[in-house]
Amino acid sequence: MAATEAGCEHYVRSCLLKAPCCGKFYVCRLCHDGEENHQMDRFKVREVKCAACNTIQDAQQTCKECSVEFGEYYCDICHLFDKDKKQYHCQPCGICRIGPREKYFHCKKCNLCLATDLKDNHKCVENVSRQNCPVCMEDIHTSRVGAHVLDCGHLLHKTCYDEMLRTGAYRCPLCMHSAFNMKEFWAERDWEIAHSPMPAEYKDATVKIICNDCQAHCVVSFHVLGMKCSSCGSYNTAQDGGLISQAAAAAAQVLGEQPRDEDPETESHNV
Repeated sequence: MAATEAGCEHYVRSCLLKAPCCGKFYVCRLCHDGEENHQMDRFKVREVKCAACNTIQDAQQTCKECSVEFGEYYCDICHLFDKDKKQYHCQPCGICRIGPREKYFHCKKCNLCLATDLKDNHKCVENVSRQNCPVCMEDIHTSRVGAHVLDCGHLLHKTCYDEMLRTGAYRCPLCMHSAFNMKEFWAERDWEIAHSPMPAEYKDATVKIICNDCQAHCVVSFHVLGMKCSSCGSYNTAQDGGLISQAAAAAAQVLGEQPRDEDPETESHNV
């Protein structure tokens, strides 16, 4: 008998899982966790109930009584039943991933399956997926929502990344590195600054900055629209202290000292 369109909003399957924690039957662990005040351990599931004939039996892909197929895909480790999405079980990850398998590889340092085009083209961060998404604070490793790898190597849920960009944010919430190639945006900022001269009293003012992208420390011209890193050209910088007058800078250069801030009480801030 062909598989029926039974299931829930999460999976297409024709059986219910017996929760090993409370003994209740649910279509999936997510449905269980949404109703109960505890979580189901998918790996401890031992019995299922056929949605067609209600026969309770050991977890398997096909009903022993009516031969209905519980799922086009079945993993006897995760006890995952679903329609075929080219899934595969990754032993190092410990869970099933949506494939196909040949388009992904498991990075041992990141401890995560990544697209093959990232094999020699990503920054490794040890056990990067074994932490919550820094935007929504929900689990990344076992989430059904895909993860997006930032240039810095950190992970966000793809949906959180898209929402972050929609709101105009462009920095990694964890390390403040630019989340993507900002070259075009920096070029626009160059144009804006070139066409927005500062008032005379600030025209020659400089400021110390720290670059969030290359970590360089440098002294650059002050501008309210942004301070450009003289090392990598990024405007993803943080001001380190107050404004430095030209007179103070010249005197310090003669004495071979670091120029002092005009306002030593000024704290660092992101720009």
